[in-house]
Amino acid sequence: MPAFTIIRDNTPKTAIPRGAVVAMGNFDGVHLGHRAVIAAAMEMGRTHGRPALALTFEPHPRRFFSPNTPQFRLTDERAKLRLLAGTGLAGAVVMTFDKGRAGTSAQDFIYHDLIERLGVSGIAVGYDFHFGKGRVGSPSLLVSEAPRLGIEVDVQPHVDIDERPVSSSAIRMALAEGEIGEATRMLGGPWFVSGEVIHGEKRGRDLGYPTANIRLDGNCGLKHGIYAVRVGRGDGKSRAWIDGVASFGRRPTFDNGAPLLEVFLFDFKGDLYGETLDVAFIGFIREELKFGGVDALVRQMDDDSAKARAQLLAAPDAFPKLGEIG
Repeated sequence: MPAFTIIRDNTPKTAIPRGAVVAMGNFDGVHLGHRAVIAAAMEMGRTHGRPALALTFEPHPRRFFSPNTPQFRLTDERAKLRLLAGTGLAGAVVMTFDKGRAGTSAQDFIYHDLIERLGVSGIAVGYDFHFGKGRVGSPSLLVSEAPRLGIEVDVQPHVDIDERPVSSSAIRMALAEGEIGEATRMLGGPWFVSGEVIHGEKRGRDLGYPTANIRLDGNCGLKHGIYAVRVGRGDGKSRAWIDGVASFGRRPTFDNGAPLLEVFLFDFKGDLYGETLDVAFIGFIREELKFGGVDALVRQMDDDSAKARAQLLAAPDAFPKLGEIG
């Protein structure tokens, strides 16, 4: 498979494939609604023999406009690009969202960024995508300009599940309530996080449950509790997924400290310190609880592990659809 190309603001114009089709959006989570836009761009590209790219923005525009407001992102930049690479797109255009970008008019964005710099031949967007200063750019503007520009524009309607529109905010809400199955359905695959394994208090080792500890973003809105998880290690052909059970929370039985993700990998022995792991959330088991003693906690951990194994056995094909980005 050809390498996934990432085009940034400093990429020379001569290195940008001319005539590409772009799927535009913020793509936080790369959920089913986003995937419909991507599929439309890829179909347009196949029809005309053109490469299909995602066009997205970093940091997320919400971070620029509301820097002091906590933002629970479903995917950071790297996770988003890996998911985009997993769709089969040829690459992604990552535009820096800063003061200059925020002040660019919709017309200038179309003519300077899309036509002159990128040389696009087609654009796919969702029905609610807006761009340009004051968010005055819209799908209808793109459609009206398309004939004069000689490009094709495809506007995708919203995607519904059980008569509820799929959206990044709906997925955040599901994760905040521990509704992992609902989040998975809207995403089209398990939600996952990535992080480096750090040293902890080593309590799990003493309890017979040594854990890989990962500090998540402070704005992570995942419900505190116990989860069935799959843990990804390595890249490319060496990549492996290992079943496990994880706790995300403040450890009320011990220190009630800062939120930490603690993952116990089933049937695994080895040193993971310093390694970056992917943790995919397959099912919710229970809320975080405070126990009166270690014995009661261990009995509960035994029960949690049994339930996690059962959930994972029932979901043999639940893996994030990731690609390699280098």
